[in-house]
Order: sequence, then structure tokens, then C-alpha cells
Amino acid sequence: MSLIETRGVWLTNTDSKVLKSQQRIAEAMNLLADTGFNVVFPVVWNKGVTLYPSQTMQQTFGVEIDPSFAARDPLAEVIVEARRVGLKVIPWFEYGFASSYNSNGGMLLQTKPEWAARDRNGKLLKKNGFEWMNALDSQVQEFLLNLVLEVVKNYDVDGIQGDDRFPALPCEGGYDERTMALYRQQFHQNPPQNPQDRQWLQWRADILTEFLARLYQEVKEVNPNLIVSISPNIYDWGLKEYLQDSVTWLNRGIVDMIHPQIYRRDFLSYKCIVNKLVNEQFTDATIPKLAPGILMKLGSYCITPEYLMKAIECNRKRGIRGEVFFFYEGLRENDYALAKSLRNGPYAQSASFPTLSDLSRSEVNSTRTASIWQKLLRFFRNLF
Repeated sequence: MSLIETRGVWLTNTDSKVLKSQQRIAEAMNLLADTGFNVVFPVVWNKGVTLYPSQTMQQTFGVEIDPSFAARDPLAEVIVEARRVGLKVIPWFEYGFASSYNSNGGMLLQTKPEWAARDRNGKLLKKNGFEWMNALDSQVQEFLLNLVLEVVKNYDVDGIQGDDRFPALPCEGGYDERTMALYRQQFHQNPPQNPQDRQWLQWRADILTEFLARLYQEVKEVNPNLIVSISPNIYDWGLKEYLQDSVTWLNRGIVDMIHPQIYRRDFLSYKCIVNKLVNEQFTDATIPKLAPGILMKLGSYCITPEYLMKAIECNRKRGIRGEVFFFYEGLRENDYALAKSLRNGPYAQSASFPTLSDLSRSEVNSTRTASIWQKLLRFFRNLF
């Protein structure tokens, strides 16, 4: 029986030159295929620009593509080179609803100030350096949805990916006039000043869940075989801080693959979170969808081969068939030490990327489990 696992890696244009030329992309795809990977997640949306020629961006903001890639189409190049070596391609909308990083909203909010998310003081919403568009606004949602749909309609991709910013909004947001008016209409009172008030938090999270449900449906209408993959913050921190209700996403079946960002720099912390997710968040029905995000490299940090091997072993012991690494450049560090460890170890035997039926293999048998879980969730929500 052939092995079925998710073996993925993120391709960035930050701290990496891999997207600078088609030759570099070809070399990267060769390395990934030789190492045993089967899927790549190339960035297509960050810093307020796309990494493919976008009619949506051209019509809305007059900027067709990231100027540093003018006269090229990095996404098309990645697809050509990935297909050549048998890799799947799932474009990654990295910035999601974030408009800019330490740029006061950047070009997007200079052009459309009415799209800005607001904190309780009415200021532009900023968290950890990122400035945000209002993810609860129907126009902003439509814009992001159109970016996703033009990719799935115009490119030979295997799916699309959101992350810790898509769908997401820092919990401090939602204090713009339109969102507050909607809340008043429903609850006959102003939103609480405490951004983490339970009802206020869940109400906004539910708006993002409905957006994801719509995105899922519209992507499937283009092609039912496309995979909708999300790499959110870890539950329930992600719900409290970024309105990411990933338990509900799983239970509603509006995500095909999920890669919680377990970005811990020591193995025991990683193992602890994996155990918690498997025991508390996932059911028999949803565990096939899980392929955790593992931090391979960030700045001067690089995971050790020992930690890497232990993390993959831990995943398999808990019934998790795969992982996705942030990010590609880590494989090249220290004379390709991590790539060699994978190729000679857990990725020595080649593995097929899972199909949609692989990702939902237990769902029929476990509908009852999921339904009991949903009832318990509703019961606990009503207690507070």
C-alpha cells in the first residue's frame, strides 16, 4: 500500500531569493522533489500586492503585480516547474486581511481609507506591526474573495491557502461605525469596550466563519476537487486574539486541510501542543485534515535535525499524516543538513499527496462524534 502524507513547504519572497528567477524556482522544485516533498505553498499576496498579474488589483488599485516582478508571473513559473517534478501547488494568500506592515495602512488604505479596521479608540487597527483592513466589511471580503477566485479560475492549481491573517481580524478590531451599527441592531446595545467580551468576540468570529463558508463554496463551484487549506493560529488562542474559530470551521466542513502554526523552538513545547490539539480539537473525522505547521527557519533561528526528526515521529505516533514547514530556505542551511535528514529518514519512502477522499475518510463513521462535539460546544457557550 502506497504511503499517503502531506509533505509541504512554504515559499516566501521575504528572506529568500527563490522567486527572483525561473531558474531559481526550477532549482528549488528539484530540491523539494529530491527531498521527498509533494506540495508547495507559494506566496501570492503580501505587502498589498500580488505575485501574479491580477485584474482585481489593476481595476481596484491600478497595480497589476508587485513591481519587483513586473513582466513576469512567478505563480505561473512555480506551477510549470512544480508540475515538471510532480509537486502539487497551493497558492498562499499570506497577508490576508492585513493591508501593510509598519506602513500606516500602505497603498491599500491610502486608496480606500473606508476599508480600514478600527480599534475602540477609532484608530487604525494595528497589532504586532501589521495594519488591518476591516475583515468584517462586505466590500473588503468581496475584494479578497475575488483575488482567490481569479487564481483558481486562471491557474492550474490544486487549491488555495489562507493563514493566521485569512480569515482573521485582531480581536481589538470591529469598532468601525458599520460593524458597531450591525451589533446594535442585533443586541440593542453598543459593543463592549472589552474586545474579548465573550458574546462580542463570538459574534465577530461568526462573521469570519460565514465568510470562509462562502469562500469554500465558491472555490468548489469553480472546481470541486480544489483543496481549501488554512494555516491558522492555534485554537483557542487564535479565537481569542484573531477571531479564528477553527473548531467550528472543522465541524462545519468548510476547510479541507488545516495547518495550525505550532511554531515552538523546543520539541517538548511542540509535543505538548500536538497532544492538546489531538485530544481536544480534533475528532476521528477531522484528524486526517491535520498537518501541523512547523517552524524550520526564522531570522537566525534554524530547527535542529534532532528536533525535526522528533516532531515528525511525534506526528505519526498521534495519527497525523504530514506537516508543512516554514520555510523553504531552512532546507538549504548548513550545507542542506535538514534536506539530507529528511531524505535519508522519514521522507526516504515517497508519499502521495492526499486526495479529498483521503482527507475525509472517517467522516461518514464519525458524523455522530462531530455532532455530539458541536452540541457540547453550544452547551458551554450558553453557560457564559
